[in-house]
Amino acid sequence: MRIAIFTETFLPKVDGIVVKVCRLLEHLEARGHTALVFAPSGSPKEHAGAKVISFRSLPIPFYPELNISPPWAIVDRKLREFKPDLIHLVNPVSLGLAGLRAAKLYQIPVIASYHTDVPGFAEHWKLGFLSDSIYRYARWIHNKVDLNVCPSEFTRKQLYEHNFQRVEIWRGGVDIKLYSPKKRTSETRNRLSDHQPERPLLLYVGRVSPEKRIDRLHPILKAYPEARLAVVGDGPSRKDLQKKFADTDTVFTGYLQGEMLASAYASGDIFAFTGDKETFGNVVVEAMASGLPVLAPNSGGVTDLVIDRFNGRQYDPYIEGNIVEVVGEMINDRNLARDYGLKGRELAEGRTWEITLDELLCHYQNVIQTDRPKRRFKWLIWERGAIASELNEFRERWLK
Repeated sequence: MRIAIFTETFLPKVDGIVVKVCRLLEHLEARGHTALVFAPSGSPKEHAGAKVISFRSLPIPFYPELNISPPWAIVDRKLREFKPDLIHLVNPVSLGLAGLRAAKLYQIPVIASYHTDVPGFAEHWKLGFLSDSIYRYARWIHNKVDLNVCPSEFTRKQLYEHNFQRVEIWRGGVDIKLYSPKKRTSETRNRLSDHQPERPLLLYVGRVSPEKRIDRLHPILKAYPEARLAVVGDGPSRKDLQKKFADTDTVFTGYLQGEMLASAYASGDIFAFTGDKETFGNVVVEAMASGLPVLAPNSGGVTDLVIDRFNGRQYDPYIEGNIVEVVGEMINDRNLARDYGLKGRELAEGRTWEITLDELLCHYQNVIQTDRPKRRFKWLIWERGAIASELNEFRERWLK
């Protein structure tokens, strides 16, 4: 297959979406497929054998990791040269809109993936008046594609409630060799616990920003003074949270990657996930693979991952004090917490990248096969589009 991918965020940024796109490109190469990527400016020119075409971009004010890239006429020319079997729009906004337009012009099968609850984040940033407009725009784009995929059953239900159509699941995967209980080290635990490794250690990994609600962990540390917290990651809320947690035993490490991140996961005791607006929770699967029990809200895509009293505990984020009550069970009973962690590892082993990405390739193939009878004369469509594009360039250059 020849797959053209339009993504609003890409390397060198590192977040859940970028990790997923990079893993997809690596998997496509390993399976013998060819990919072409359209991404914001500053992206590398190539990844995993796929050529990357960059466009100037602007960050969204309340979610700067997500960029708005204006569409350019060059998209048409590059797609005509590449002749994709399918177009994949990742979190489509403006660059994705250019991909959708090209898919319709050249009658190319198109899939869109929904990864970020931008309307929910807008509400958290006190921009709730924009939520309906954001949903309308997202629904307009997503309902024009052949198939939508999202990372969790919770998110699929949410999208159907807002009248999105044709939605299937593409689950996030995990590298179970990188993230493993075997990566636990006394050196890392000493660093994360500020040289008090015998004390219960809670771990947070992710972006340090308001919508992640890391502040919800503060009452835990006040209620259980023997517990410690390590916050792995960085973001706009770091300074404010350092002040808030100054009266607790908390370590802020900044960003960690690769083996250092894997060791951090495995060296904790309880993984704390606090955001309730997430469509999935890649860090939760990584923590599960590392053998940690998970403390998570009973809302959002993470509910697909954390089974209460099986591989962790769910708390109600809207009942004051519930998080403190729920986590106490795992802090006070380390054998129970360890049992939850072992079961989480078993669940993670069924979510390897190979498994979840092959599921996506099946979606690709199904859409292409369904579309094939309607595309018998696609070469005429390509030629028609090429002629139209050349005429437009001629008019712009010579007839002004």
